[in-house]
Amino acid sequence: MKPNLIKEDFQSIPLSDLQTRLGSSSNGISQQEAEKRRIQYGPNEIQEKKENPFLKFLSYFWGPIPWMIEGAVILSAVVEHWPDFFIILLLLFSNALVGFWEERQAGNAINALKAQLAIRAKVKRDGKWMDLPARELVPGDVIRVRLGDIVPADVRLLTGDPVEVDQSALTGESLPVERKSGDALFSGSIIRQGEIDAMVYGTGKNTYFGKTVELVAEAHTISHFQRAVIKIGNYLIILAITLVAVIIAFAILRGDPVLTTLQFALVLLVAAIPVAMPTVLSVTMAVGARLLAKQQAIVTRLASIEELAGVDILCSDKTGTLTQNKLTLGEPFSVNGISTDQVIFLAALASRAEDKDTIDLAVLSGLKNQEDLKGYDVIHFQPFDPVHKRTEASVQTSDGKQFKTTKGAPQVILEMSANANEVKSSVEQAVNEFAARGFRSLGVAREDTEGQWQFVGVLPLFDPPREQAKATIANARQMGVNVKMVTGDQVAIAREMARQLDLGTNILDASGLGDTEHQETVHLAESVEHADGFAQVFPAHKFHIVDILQKRGHIVGMTGDGVNDAPALKKADCGIAVSGATDAARAAASIVLLAPGLSVIIEGIKESRKIFQRMNSYAIYRIAETLRVLFFMTLSILVFNFYPVTAVMIVMLALLNDGAILSIAYDNVRYKNQPEAWNMRMVLGIATVLGIIGVIASFGLFYLGERVFYIDRSQIQTLMYLKLSVAGHMTIFITRTRGPFWTIRPARILWVAVLGTQTLATFIAVYGFLMTPIGWLWAFFVWGYALAWFFFNDCIKLLAYRIFDPIKKPKTTPDLTTQIAKRAYELYEQRGRQDGMADQDWQQAEQEIRKKKNK
Repeated sequence: MKPNLIKEDFQSIPLSDLQTRLGSSSNGISQQEAEKRRIQYGPNEIQEKKENPFLKFLSYFWGPIPWMIEGAVILSAVVEHWPDFFIILLLLFSNALVGFWEERQAGNAINALKAQLAIRAKVKRDGKWMDLPARELVPGDVIRVRLGDIVPADVRLLTGDPVEVDQSALTGESLPVERKSGDALFSGSIIRQGEIDAMVYGTGKNTYFGKTVELVAEAHTISHFQRAVIKIGNYLIILAITLVAVIIAFAILRGDPVLTTLQFALVLLVAAIPVAMPTVLSVTMAVGARLLAKQQAIVTRLASIEELAGVDILCSDKTGTLTQNKLTLGEPFSVNGISTDQVIFLAALASRAEDKDTIDLAVLSGLKNQEDLKGYDVIHFQPFDPVHKRTEASVQTSDGKQFKTTKGAPQVILEMSANANEVKSSVEQAVNEFAARGFRSLGVAREDTEGQWQFVGVLPLFDPPREQAKATIANARQMGVNVKMVTGDQVAIAREMARQLDLGTNILDASGLGDTEHQETVHLAESVEHADGFAQVFPAHKFHIVDILQKRGHIVGMTGDGVNDAPALKKADCGIAVSGATDAARAAASIVLLAPGLSVIIEGIKESRKIFQRMNSYAIYRIAETLRVLFFMTLSILVFNFYPVTAVMIVMLALLNDGAILSIAYDNVRYKNQPEAWNMRMVLGIATVLGIIGVIASFGLFYLGERVFYIDRSQIQTLMYLKLSVAGHMTIFITRTRGPFWTIRPARILWVAVLGTQTLATFIAVYGFLMTPIGWLWAFFVWGYALAWFFFNDCIKLLAYRIFDPIKKPKTTPDLTTQIAKRAYELYEQRGRQDGMADQDWQQAEQEIRKKKNK
């Protein structure tokens, strides 16, 4: 078969003809044949149109900011200020080069993260099932699609039960449609119910729609925080343009050379406008995404980093997140004298090991002798789905007799059983007793000779809580994140697990929540807000829970793993697909976890808050420095009729400082023990105070040079250049901490970058590159002057924080449990997160905390 023979008639020709034309069968193809076809057809993916790197580089010379710099270059050539011409030209190319390189690096990082989220497929090769990346599929492959899978290629369904398929992303159909054996499924469809084998007939660009569903959203989505910072940039641009217009007006009135004044004004605009802001944003977010990836949390869109930092309520799945998802089988309950071994055996027949389902594996592990199953042939298997809530198997014995067996939710199995009235009271009592001990119950039934279902017993399954889950939850609470458990289990099971985890026992039965169309009462909304967890939860309830909490003003994180969790994950401020989630859940989530457990999410929240802090520091620094330069320059020109620095000096200031400030993306910071929120009053207040103090300090040095030491004005300009450069970069060490500057050690890359650029600036001033030299004595004087103001500014900053963002002292003494839990979690981390010592960690932590308290 040649590539050009893959036609649309493959959707409708008989399956036998399709198999013949594809050279395949229900057993698939061989691995050797697959390799040949992969070379022939290429990978099963749509090649993205890549932007020409050269054209991308040229795009950095187009836009309002580059136009201003290019205008300054042209004016420098017109007035024949050639040093200015070449320096400004250097700035133009430097900005383009740095922006191009950093964005390219950020893009490479995001692409690497996307690769970890690639769809995988269960493929039959050489007669054996194997798990392979979907990009390796070729025409003729036989794959198995099941609940929650995104169909990885165009396929025709083979023999099996009908499945329900969601094609809304492709066709706009709002409801799932039924597809049966022989029907075609298109790449990107989502299996909503059922399980069936299928044969691949179209891959990559040869699929019907010519593209696959993107699992990862656009990486450069602008978040609320980024919008806020961009608003700051717009504010600074307007302020700069206004002040520059005033300078030009006064210069014209005084009769200054128009071209020189215009050139200076353009360069001042370039220095005042936050040129590096977009680059700093993208680099900080991309670096943050890589750091989160190290914590086993893959960001599918960069904007979710900010949302995760602001989460104050986390609705967490119980199974696999708060518990180990390692089910163990307890002592079964049986009815009518049936042996417990027989109950386990019948449940095992309704299980399938190859699906790797945790419940099926737990049941199969309960068999005393696996050989017992060999005399029975499962001729039809109906997998579990959220609607029917059970599995079913049609079994044929070695002597040709057939019967059916099923396992599932006890209430579902009871309802379909003919002997329900006889056994209902004893079964419900057994289920309630199991639930009170934290056990999930699984009803088991068998079809009798008359074709009626007979309830045979109940299997208790226990999923123990995760190591350190108790400490992790307490740690989350100390960080201002309220964890609410969400589970489909009974209220009694949820309450018992919540008790073990110290979550609180106020468990709400979700069956009374209704849906989003139901107008909830104030009482119901308050009940949801104050609940410690939710039991008997269906996917629609998750969506409604998120909706209610958001209306109450909370930033909500929601975990999920199933195809039906997708709406809630989309609805949540930060949807989190847990480890082992279906493709559909991962596609809907903002963050995908690669490791199980709640601790991964908490570590992700910590890291996202650190990223937020870096952005906050940059915003305060950028506003303060812009205000310093603008107001000092404007007042000097208007009041003293003196240009304190030349156009070239301004360009060099921007070139050196903007280049080094990119390193803030790697800085050491401390996360706050409360959800992050953009506090514009605090940011603008602190920045304005630091900016005004900087203007006063600059005029102080100008006064000393002019009136005390009587230095020549050309040397004063060099002094002012060095002062603005050194003191300006020192500001970042003030803005990066809320407390005194020494409370958090800066990252090596940050202080090395700052020290390197300021050493270069000092050499330029001392030896007079494109300016009047001042020598080492005056350079040391400027450094001393800047350091003195640095310490003073740091004290002023502390005072400003008390005014603009005072810390509210807690009215009550904190509960020791939270402190003990935090210390227990620290001990767990010190051991490299090794499980098995949770109790010892808790005891040691309790001894340490109580001993410290009693001193």
